[in-house]
Amino acid sequence: MIRLLDIQLSLFGLVVSVPLLLVLWIIGYFDTGSPLFRQERVGRRQRPFTLVKFRTMRPDTASVASHLADASAVTPFGRFLRRTKLDELPQLWNVLRGEMSLVGPRPCLFNQQELIEERQRRGVFEARPGITGLAQVNEIDMSTPQLLAETDSEMLSGLTIVNYFRYIALTVIGKGKGDRVRGK
Repeated sequence: MIRLLDIQLSLFGLVVSVPLLLVLWIIGYFDTGSPLFRQERVGRRQRPFTLVKFRTMRPDTASVASHLADASAVTPFGRFLRRTKLDELPQLWNVLRGEMSLVGPRPCLFNQQELIEERQRRGVFEARPGITGLAQVNEIDMSTPQLLAETDSEMLSGLTIVNYFRYIALTVIGKGKGDRVRGK
């Protein structure tokens, strides 16, 4: 049932947001010269997939978790995208392809070994990673791997259709600030 909702909502979201995606892509092009950001992430059952987002940091920024990146790497337009969460819109493509869900644990990088071990121990990798979830709306990010894995596990064990829509609604209205950036 959740997969069917993911397909319907991501397809609807992509179709409706095409004008906005185009505008953000153009502004992003002038901001960084490379508006889309692609990065290999850990997916369901620890399989790799390529996550797509709007770029919020300079293209030469090291490929590390956001909480390890320096705040000076975030561009002015990138700050706006992060604050409004519009940088996440291209991930609707990942959802449509079945690599992600709208609601699930945020996908981590393969070099985040502590988080991977904590999630593996709790069975979190049995679910598709998501754009938002319980941790995100409670401002728990990857800087606290054990707490994040515990929260992901709690969310997955209690994920109902009501909670699915609740996490999406809370994200849309601005609950949670997204991943921290060092120095902010």
